[in-house]
Amino acid sequence: MRGKICIIRKKTGNYKLLADVSFNTLVNLFIMHKNILVCLALILTAFLFSSFLLPLGKPTIWMIGDSTMAIKQPDKFPETGWGVAFAEAFNHQVTVDNRARNGRSTKSFISQGLWDEVAQGMKEGDYLFIQFGHNDEKIHKPSTGAAIDEFKKNLAFFVQQIRRVKGTPVLLSPIARRKFQNGVLVDTHGQYPGAVKQVADSLQVTFIDLTSASSQMLAQAGEESSKAFFLQLAPGEHENYPEGVIDNTHLNTHGARAVSDIVTSELKRMNDPLAAFLKN
Repeated sequence: MRGKICIIRKKTGNYKLLADVSFNTLVNLFIMHKNILVCLALILTAFLFSSFLLPLGKPTIWMIGDSTMAIKQPDKFPETGWGVAFAEAFNHQVTVDNRARNGRSTKSFISQGLWDEVAQGMKEGDYLFIQFGHNDEKIHKPSTGAAIDEFKKNLAFFVQQIRRVKGTPVLLSPIARRKFQNGVLVDTHGQYPGAVKQVADSLQVTFIDLTSASSQMLAQAGEESSKAFFLQLAPGEHENYPEGVIDNTHLNTHGARAVSDIVTSELKRMNDPLAAFLKN
């Protein structure tokens, strides 16, 4: 019976082996040494340093962001954050912990203590997916809005904090809103998507341009067909929305899967280690 040396990869749930000593060796030691106390000490020492696996635990993908990413209450269904579909895309070897919250910006996520809760749970090998912008751009709301410089400072703070525990940050620009003028999709986020990329470039962080990718998806679908990605219901179509709803910001289950597919496809394209944990 022998232990096997397991090479550890920093961002996986593998184990580290401290030594590799055969069981037969331990038996021979017992026979050779008549002094029982010495033999017991040798056996104890051998077992402490042989075939002893130290579990590092599964890596966790922490998700922080706004309502476009967040988990919803049952009475809001079929509104669905793309983080829900993203979590379903991974196998059991990784944990996805979605801490995104409705209406939050980088500013309010920190000021309301939501970040502290995430920071307490982060460990080496974890990932932090960061997607804000929808609410930061509402600078007319003092408790929520964050001007570009503050927005960039807050993003950099998140990056520095996950790196402090030897984790990996991933920055994502905000998903596009469905707004068409004369049949053409128009931008609603201004400088915020570019600010995310600037932080990613300056700090050498993995960046997923979700704004451009989701904009392309909506533009290709067209003004009418793009409604299928969002929370758009006629009166009486769903019990949660008896009067119907027209929402061009928040996704439905179909839209959540589509955006999640964009993110997972990017992970595969970049050969990110996380791609190994995807179900397909």
